[in-house]
Amino acid sequence: MTKAEREGHDTPPRRRGQGELEAQVLAALREAPGARTAGWVQERLGGDLAYTTVITILTRLHVKGAVSRERTGRSFEWTAVADEAGLAALRMRKVLDGEADRETVLARFVTGLSPHDERLLRDLLAQEPAEGED
Repeated sequence: MTKAEREGHDTPPRRRGQGELEAQVLAALREAPGARTAGWVQERLGGDLAYTTVITILTRLHVKGAVSRERTGRSFEWTAVADEAGLAALRMRKVLDGEADRETVLARFVTGLSPHDERLLRDLLAQEPAEGED
């Protein structure tokens, strides 16, 4: 018997979309007033999310550079260093880095943009880089 059946629900729980759980974990950490443990994140997200799942997501976010961690005793405390837009940009960069012909990938990406997004991209590229950026 499934959990939904035990609780009297006819429909199974909704499956999260790709990246949705990462975004939820990142949002929880961004709202935190400082570094937080995986247990805190688990409580914050509620539901029946396993502790090991939270650790897996935090570790993936750490590898992507979206969170930092500091050892506290035998575990870690985690801090968000990127927002959802930064996480999306990291995913886009990862896809681009995985392609041999970057020029073609970028060209196809740009030609698929709406006129509004193309203008926005042109405006962003025309801006002077902020100090410390290359």
